[in-house]
Amino acid sequence: MSGGGRPAIVVHDVWLQYRTSPDRVTSFKEYIIRRLRGDLRVSEFWALREVSFQVNPGEVLGILGRNGSGKTTLLKIIARVLRPTRGRVVVRGLAAPLLGLGIGFNNELTGRENVFLAGATLGFPAAEMRRRFDEIVDFAGIGEFIDMPIRTYSSGMRARLGFAVATSIRPDVLLLDEVLAVGDLEFRDRCTERIGTFREQGITTVLVSHSVQSILDICGRAILLDRGRMVIEGTPEEVVGRYHEVLKARRGAGTERGDGPPKH
Repeated sequence: MSGGGRPAIVVHDVWLQYRTSPDRVTSFKEYIIRRLRGDLRVSEFWALREVSFQVNPGEVLGILGRNGSGKTTLLKIIARVLRPTRGRVVVRGLAAPLLGLGIGFNNELTGRENVFLAGATLGFPAAEMRRRFDEIVDFAGIGEFIDMPIRTYSSGMRARLGFAVATSIRPDVLLLDEVLAVGDLEFRDRCTERIGTFREQGITTVLVSHSVQSILDICGRAILLDRGRMVIEGTPEEVVGRYHEVLKARRGAGTERGDGPPKH
């Protein structure tokens, strides 16, 4: 487990820039040729700007924001799926990311096969995953579907299995992206209970959501993102209150592209 009084997660001055082109390019060869000729238009979009915060061991942090605010992008950076354009991120211990509905699952493999594949990806041998297998299937509640291809699963079934696998290994850091947005009430209650148990065990959780109620029910602290920037960091109640203010102010407003990082 993470410990020693040090933060489990440190996000320091993180910026992320996407480079996009409005021109339609049909192949990589065409892209290279047009890029060399200098006739490929490229625009820059800052998805994250000046994001800094820390998360302590055992803390449940919520990241709240509208669609397109940068929540999922930030979680992918913490999970090391994306690298920031600028800034640094430190994650101490084993991180188990659940980024979306069963992301990382192979659609053509069965649920059973995906359990072992996910375990191997996280560094757990097959023997260990066999020991945990019954608990995973029981928590996921998908019964005989465990031997059906993942492509036949509903979004709720994928989410249940993904959460069951990610939490069965008792990671140091659990990263969840909208996993509580699907599934029935019983499943959400079981997820909430497990996150609470993890908190007592010193396991750190970061929950990305646009659900105000999930942030209020589960998190001890929260941050609000809007247009890639941190608006506020505080109690869930403070952040939710500010979120409602932002929603009211942004109604009818278009997407705004931000400035880049300051020059040094």
